Amino acid sequence: MSDAQNKKRANLRDVARSAGVSVATVSRVLNAPDAVSPKTREKVEAAIRTLRFVPSAAARAINSGRTRFVGALVPTLDNAIFARFLAALEHKLAERRLSLVVATTHNDPAIEAEKAKTLVDIGAEGLIVSGITHDPALDDLIERCQLPAIATSYHDPDYHLPTVGYDNAAATALALDYLAGQGHRDIAVVHGPLANNDRTRARLAGLDQVDRAVALQFFETEIAIPGGCRAASAVLAAHRRVSAILCFSDVLALGVLFEMQRNAVRVPDDLSLMGIDDLAASAHSEPGLTTVHLPVSRMGEASATAIAGWIETKERPAPVLLAPDRIIRGSTGAVASG
Repeated sequence: MSDAQNKKRANLRDVARSAGVSVATVSRVLNAPDAVSPKTREKVEAAIRTLRFVPSAAARAINSGRTRFVGALVPTLDNAIFARFLAALEHKLAERRLSLVVATTHNDPAIEAEKAKTLVDIGAEGLIVSGITHDPALDDLIERCQLPAIATSYHDPDYHLPTVGYDNAAATALALDYLAGQGHRDIAVVHGPLANNDRTRARLAGLDQVDRAVALQFFETEIAIPGGCRAASAVLAAHRRVSAILCFSDVLALGVLFEMQRNAVRVPDDLSLMGIDDLAASAHSEPGLTTVHLPVSRMGEASATAIAGWIETKERPAPVLLAPDRIIRGSTGAVASG
């Protein structure tokens, strides 16, 4: 082991002794530098550099009463849409000097409540959750701790937590209205499990908002590319033919596309295909996937701004509604007349 590795790690008292100031002054330099005179701050910062002092997060939390981290609970990290959301969330939180700790829930409310408690136990100053369907234990935890908490991927101004997200029903209405406008009357709808997923249920309800004469067939599967492949096989095996498939996520739509290509079904010549999400891969598939863009990066930024403001000012933020938008690419076409 090297001398550097053997050397004892410098602590707050070592820095104070080297700078000729009190431990409290060093703490103020670290946690509230504007409250210390420039000359004193310069002495302390020089001692920190000389001693290669790295502040302990635990010590900082004890001294300041702040852990400066937010916990985010998401269903999975396998879906790129959550990765985009978390990247934007973390970037914006960092601008407010807050860190992010992520936990996955596997779309299980009981697991979500358990992991939320763990995050609170280690000092989370706020929570970000997905959707509005949660175990009562989670709501009780948030209420007991008076913890700032934001619900994302959903818009409901009447929900007991502030929501930052989009109108899921409007997203599917946009998609179905477009397909119907292209002349499609027999449409397969491929969606993920309805249990414990309010976003999927809202998207299903959005189909009723379209005032057009269409016949729909529904296929439920797991939200993954293999799930989309299985749903495509089920569509091909169904008795009634369809001219278009609407998937409630791009992940499912890409699985459908791959399976159709394996079965020599041409998209969009034989069958139109549309998703919802606008994943990065959707612009690069062949053909490019027509979809509904969900502003997940903006949702991450807005969520960070809302939770950071709540933590700092103690004032509950207003709900934020982000509008979806249609992205037309090559996977859809109009039904030939006659």
